[in-house]
Amino acid sequence: MNPSPASSYRTSTELNVEMSAAVIRVLLYFDIFNHPLSINEIKDLIQIEVKDENEVAEVLLELVDQQKIYFHEGYYSVSSSVFNMHRRIAGEKYAKTMVDRMKKFSSLIASFPFVKAVTISGSLSKNFMDENSDIDYFIITSRNRLWLTRTFLVLYKKIFLLNSKKNFCVNYFVSEDQLAIPDRNIFTATEVSYLIPVYNYSEYLNFMKENKWSKTFYPNFPLRNEYYLIDEKFPRVKSFLEKIFSGSLGEAIDNYFFKFTLKHWKKKFKDFDASTFDLRMRTKKNVSKHHPNGFQEKILRELDIKFSNFEKQHDIVLRHEKSSVYA
Repeated sequence: MNPSPASSYRTSTELNVEMSAAVIRVLLYFDIFNHPLSINEIKDLIQIEVKDENEVAEVLLELVDQQKIYFHEGYYSVSSSVFNMHRRIAGEKYAKTMVDRMKKFSSLIASFPFVKAVTISGSLSKNFMDENSDIDYFIITSRNRLWLTRTFLVLYKKIFLLNSKKNFCVNYFVSEDQLAIPDRNIFTATEVSYLIPVYNYSEYLNFMKENKWSKTFYPNFPLRNEYYLIDEKFPRVKSFLEKIFSGSLGEAIDNYFFKFTLKHWKKKFKDFDASTFDLRMRTKKNVSKHHPNGFQEKILRELDIKFSNFEKQHDIVLRHEKSSVYA
């Protein structure tokens, strides 16, 4: 069912308040990114379990009728901006043109030694890109080889891609023995849920199992399928390099790169206190996170403001308390 405001529908004598609040919360979150949603996306993203899909459609129609949300060309938003709707459609078309390029670089990344799994994050994972977007990769490595792998990938980007991250944004790594993401909020749950596996589907499933907490936020969100899976581009080279660096030599190099990078980042981001550094620049033996701009914090602050403004404007309760689910 794909309703529009013009569709006829049964007027409910009692609005499903819980479902309505859940729909609005999702639309407010994605409005931060000027990203309208389809009805199927809303069904996947609302925080309460969906037992009757027609109920979601009915609530959407009623919210549109009340002018609390808006509908245009198949997408819903809390913003009346038609531009955002057209931007979403154009972004989907552009994302499709980037799939082959994503597969090409994913295959290359998968060929680096000790890369266990490659997934796509960021805007492309949400089926959207524009000319300013990068292709973001979330990478899982073998244990005790994360920093060796990361350094090789970063050196490749600097030397052969002139440090361009347009097609090669490698800013988050975890090792196979540390798959659980400690930051548990709506932002991280969204990024975890939307990850697209492109190399080693079984390791992706292991990752999702370790991060089943994301179901607290998105109980209806399905696991991604194997549609985009690729193979290593140079499997023999990968196997050869892994043999060379599998023993004490590889361990020593990995430890050196870890300590060197930590020292460099501590100096470069000396204005960060300990908690800010850990959140934005998490640098541990089994984790490398490079998000110096504090994007996560900015999004959560903006979301809190959006919730408050919407509650005041429409005299509606979206949160009974300031829950960690959205903070």
